[in-house]
Amino acid sequence: MTVMLALVPDAFGGRGGIAQYNRDFLSAAVTAPGIERIEILPRHAPDAFTLPAGLRQAAPGESRIGYVLRALGMSLTAKRGIVFCGHINLVPAAALVARLSRSRLIVQTHGIEAWDDPGKPYRRALEKADLVLCVSRYTRARVLSWAAIAPERVIVLPNTVGPTFTPGDASALRAAWGLAGKRVLLTVSRMDARERYKGHERIIATLPSLPGDVVYVVLGEGNDTDRIKAVARDAGVADRVLFKGAVGRDMLINAYRMADLYVMPSTGEGFGIAFLEAMASGTPALGLAVAGATDALCDGALGTAASEEAFAGTLARLLADGKPDPAGLSAAVTARFGSKTFTACTHSALGRLAQV
Repeated sequence: MTVMLALVPDAFGGRGGIAQYNRDFLSAAVTAPGIERIEILPRHAPDAFTLPAGLRQAAPGESRIGYVLRALGMSLTAKRGIVFCGHINLVPAAALVARLSRSRLIVQTHGIEAWDDPGKPYRRALEKADLVLCVSRYTRARVLSWAAIAPERVIVLPNTVGPTFTPGDASALRAAWGLAGKRVLLTVSRMDARERYKGHERIIATLPSLPGDVVYVVLGEGNDTDRIKAVARDAGVADRVLFKGAVGRDMLINAYRMADLYVMPSTGEGFGIAFLEAMASGTPALGLAVAGATDALCDGALGTAASEEAFAGTLARLLADGKPDPAGLSAAVTARFGSKTFTACTHSALGRLAQV
C-alpha cells in the first residue's frame, strides 16, 4: 500500500476553484487501489472543514522555508510513495521532496499560470514529474509547448461538479433580491485586478442593447470590485447590475438556479468550474470559444462557446430562446463531469504511474 503526500496551496478549508479541485482529486485518489492514506500539507486553510476517511491534513505552512522543511519531514512517511503537487508554484519543493523520498511525482496544472514557461527552476522540476495532470486540452497543449517531457506523461483530468448542484425552485431568492419578472444574467468569479480576463466589462457593455427587463447579477468579491462598479455607472446601467459579494454554498446554488443564463466571457480560463456548477443547477451557460472554457462547455454540446465577435448576438439569442429543460441539462452535465466519472478517471490516471 502507498502513502501519498499532497503539497497544495489549499484544499480542505480553502477557497476558490483550485482548492475545490484539490479536494475533489484527493477525495477520489484516496479510494484508488493501492492508496493507504494521503497526508496533506496546505499553505492556507482559513475555513473549517471535515475530512473524508483516509485523509489527514496538517496545519497550514506559514513561511516558504518553513513549508519546505515541514514537507521534507512529512516525506519520511511517504518514502517510496507518491508526492502530489497541487500547483505549479510548489513544483520545485515537490520535486525535491519526491527525489529525497524516492517517490513518484504528480504535478497538477490549471490555467494561465501554467501556460507560459514559468522559468528554469519550475520548468526543470516539472520535467522530472512522472505524471502531469491538466484540467483541459488547452492547458495540456500549452504545457507541452515549453516543457521537455514525453507527451504520454501529460494527460487531461478535467474538473468535476458535486452532487449538491441540482435544479430546483429559487423563486424565493428572486423575490428577496427584487428580481421577480426579470431575466437574469449571472457571473460567479473573483473580482481581482489580476483576473480582468473574466469579462465582466463585456457583459456590461451588452446591457444597453438588451431589453430593460434584463439584469446582471455578479457574485464574488475582490480588489477590482469598485472599478467594475464604475464601468457599470459609466455605461448608464448601474441600476441593472447587482453586486452581491461572496455568498455561502446554499445561496450560490439557488443563485445558479434562479438565473436565466450563466455568462462568463473569459479569455483566460484553464477550465471554468462555474460553467459546470451553473449547468448542473439547470441553467444554460455561455462563454467564449477561447482556452479551456471549450472543455467545460463540451465544444458546444452542453453549453455555448461563442467567438468574441459573435458574443453579444449569441447572448441576445439565448435569452430570447428561453431556458431549456433544467433536469435534462443537469443530467447531461452530471453524466459527463459528475463525481462518479471523475473518480473513475482519477483512478485511471493513478494507474498510469505503473506504466511510466
